Amino acid sequence: MAVDRLSLTLAALANPTRRAILVRLVRGEATVSELAAPFSLTLPAVSKHLKVLERVGLVRKRRHAQERPCALDSAELREVVRWLAPFQTQWEERIDRLDAYLTGTSPERPKQRRKNDRP
Repeated sequence: MAVDRLSLTLAALANPTRRAILVRLVRGEATVSELAAPFSLTLPAVSKHLKVLERVGLVRKRRHAQERPCALDSAELREVVRWLAPFQTQWEERIDRLDAYLTGTSPERPKQRRKNDRP
């Protein structure tokens, strides 16, 4: 059974180091050394994370003299966002209902008794 691109992308995003690398790349291109700096990982370990991100299309490398700067490629992220959109709407509606309940703007909110209230 072939694994679809969305599943591969979500699997790549499941790793916190890879997500942190993507967050850094939002600011612009970076070399492997620059990407490795905040981590207590070896350059080969960071390179492996980058290969996973490249394989799913989230990162692209280009050659510039001796360096290979990495850049974010957000096309695959748009697919993830499209897939998540219905869930976002559902959760926003639930949060709005919870907020209304907690602030008392919802008619479904039960009245709370105060200490001095008689039953």
